[in-house]
Amino acid sequence: MRRHWTRAAAAALPALALLAVLPKQARGADCAALASLALPQAKVEAAEEVAAGSYKPPTGPAQASLPAFCRVQGVVTPVPGSRIGFELWMPKEGWNGRLQMFGNGGYSSAISYGEMAGLLRRGYATLGTDTGHQGDDPAFAEGRPEAIVDWGQRAVHESVVRAKQVVAGFYGLPARHTFFAGCSTGGHQAMSSAQRYPEDFDGIIAGASGGNRTHLNAGFLWQYLRNHRTGDDAAQIIPAVKLRLVGDAVLAACRPANGARGGGHPGDTWLNDPLACGFDPASLRCTGVDAASCLTDPQVDALRSMYDGPRNPRTGELIHLPFPRGSESSGGPPNLPGWSLYWADPGNAGAPARVNYWRHWAGFGAGWNWWRFDFDRDMAAVNERLAPVINAVNPDLSAFRQRGGKLIAYHGMSDPVVPFAESIAYHERVVAAREGEPAVARREVGSFYRLFLVPGMEHCRAGPGANQPELQAALERWVDEGTAPDAILTHNREGNRPDGAVRFSRPLCAYPQRAIHDGAGDPSRAESYRCAEFPLMSLPAIGASYQR
Repeated sequence: MRRHWTRAAAAALPALALLAVLPKQARGADCAALASLALPQAKVEAAEEVAAGSYKPPTGPAQASLPAFCRVQGVVTPVPGSRIGFELWMPKEGWNGRLQMFGNGGYSSAISYGEMAGLLRRGYATLGTDTGHQGDDPAFAEGRPEAIVDWGQRAVHESVVRAKQVVAGFYGLPARHTFFAGCSTGGHQAMSSAQRYPEDFDGIIAGASGGNRTHLNAGFLWQYLRNHRTGDDAAQIIPAVKLRLVGDAVLAACRPANGARGGGHPGDTWLNDPLACGFDPASLRCTGVDAASCLTDPQVDALRSMYDGPRNPRTGELIHLPFPRGSESSGGPPNLPGWSLYWADPGNAGAPARVNYWRHWAGFGAGWNWWRFDFDRDMAAVNERLAPVINAVNPDLSAFRQRGGKLIAYHGMSDPVVPFAESIAYHERVVAAREGEPAVARREVGSFYRLFLVPGMEHCRAGPGANQPELQAALERWVDEGTAPDAILTHNREGNRPDGAVRFSRPLCAYPQRAIHDGAGDPSRAESYRCAEFPLMSLPAIGASYQR
């Protein structure tokens, strides 16, 4: 079935008013009194009222034009060795009855105060967690095994359970709805919540989920090893400066599929179906000496191995889906440098990315030699140790569905950090886990979980495509009114800023549909596109060990 994107659809935003008028006691009571609030296995360490105006949070820039709010800092200690910090901001007046939690990035303890401030201005109570540690390097887990559990699954759950109690204590009634939104590690947290703690959130936004974390880190390690001669950590086979050459060649070879065959518009400057791109780096092979405009034989071989993805040397099975063609080089700011971001540790070019994950989480120790890593035996050992604790790949979402939860997943198709095929593979496993006719199972999954692929978007943001989807509005409409999003409006703005002028807009269509141009309308306008059924995107075969 084809659906046209209309202005009426774009205007159908969820009402910010609650389904019923909140009683007068919804106004915040005495903020300071929350310091004595009794919480199981937790305590409020500080509760202070912040006056309306500008406020400088513990990290990041000052936040202007804030309403008066109650700032609560709490600590949860669910088991010995665990210490989870959380911070909750609640507007003194005008609360809309919603509690919104934000996810984290990478292995960082940083709380997204900018996002909290944005929703506080709109009447939300907002929440963040430090994931049970301080800092942004996996070394935080050295000698602290419970910190791995906190990061992997426990911190979000314990924080939101206590925050709900604080909200009820402050306003005199519980939050009407509780939401979670995160990307990358935040997307991982989102998926873990839906799988492990289905009662925590009414609505969840999961972006670019790195939920298959043990395999994702193996993918980064594979990239490093394939980009160096065995035992040589000093020199890369493919220098980062050649990624632009490769990216341009990929676009030249595969952009002709844009439009009716690949979705989108023929003039798009990104790939709308990267999985259908068969670019071979041999087309760039040097005919003479090495030069900036070509690839040497070792560089061609290294790229082919990366496009093929990490494999078990004994069985040939994929360990991690390969990074897609079209994601090699970044079209965004310098802090998004395509594949080179995780070709090595950002602080040490002579070591793989996330090296302390392998030392302290996988248990290989400070003297770990990555050149001896066995992608069969060692990968199995890592999964045995960590997968049950940190991975979020369980396709059984029945408990989340039964409690009425709604899940929107999204993923940029030019993502150089977490391959977007990961999100497709997980979605298809959820469909396959449902009993009955496949078409019926797909409809049932769509009643509570929908995936939206974002052509031309990089990791969580940026990129040349329409990379700012209106996800929160779509989720709240789904939760509040039961209206499932068939399409979500998304924009490309000047400077990739949330407040930048809109350069062009598109609808994102629920997978497996794609947006295609109607052939006549202004390609910069969303109403010139319709959502059309396409065959499922073709994924490489994956084995059972991959799905742990």
